[in-house]
Amino acid sequence: MARSVPLFISLNHQLVALQTLQLLHHQQQGEDARACHPHYKLDQASPPLSIGMYGPTLHDMGLGLDAARSSRAQEQEEGRRAASKTSEEEEECGSQALSNPGEPRPKDSRQLGPARPRTLTQIAVHCMLSRIVDSTSQLVSVEQTLLLPLFQEHPFPIHLKDSIEFRNICSHMALQLEGQRFDRDLHAAHQCLRIIVEKLIDSLTVFPSDLYAIALASLRQILQNLPEM
Repeated sequence: MARSVPLFISLNHQLVALQTLQLLHHQQQGEDARACHPHYKLDQASPPLSIGMYGPTLHDMGLGLDAARSSRAQEQEEGRRAASKTSEEEEECGSQALSNPGEPRPKDSRQLGPARPRTLTQIAVHCMLSRIVDSTSQLVSVEQTLLLPLFQEHPFPIHLKDSIEFRNICSHMALQLEGQRFDRDLHAAHQCLRIIVEKLIDSLTVFPSDLYAIALASLRQILQNLPEM
């Protein structure tokens, strides 16, 4: 089991990056983002690694992902309460209008004007962020379910530096929120994620086992979802 530590450490950094990307995606998600990736949900991320013998860091990351999911559930509940309250207010306004037909109805502040439409650039950024979130989640899942057992039998090169860089890029991107710096970080995260997947593919191609073939096919599918830019 001890020989799996390098892959566990790499996964740990990727989980930090995934959590950051999920929160960014949730904050910036709008109608355009949902239209671009309608089947993506925040709670579809891979489950966290078990703490096992690898210390509290992995456990802490699991708690971090659970906290993100809990926060989202709380926001959804608040949204339902707000919608219920709005419905009650509308019914009350309707009743007042029927009882006092001559009086003007109060204006709803939400009807003052339509929401500002997103630019094509903003839509493209949201689509790209959604694609990176999906691909990172898929990569973590492949590493947990396929690569860890294979790594325990036949260790292969793990390029830890790339996972650390990916985590750092995502953390820096979270400080930008939008603008040119955010776009540059997003492109850098896309490229770094491609490099991680490509190096894993290179590391596995020397093994002829069918199990490695399954892992390679999964990694190549992730790479197809991350086209070069």
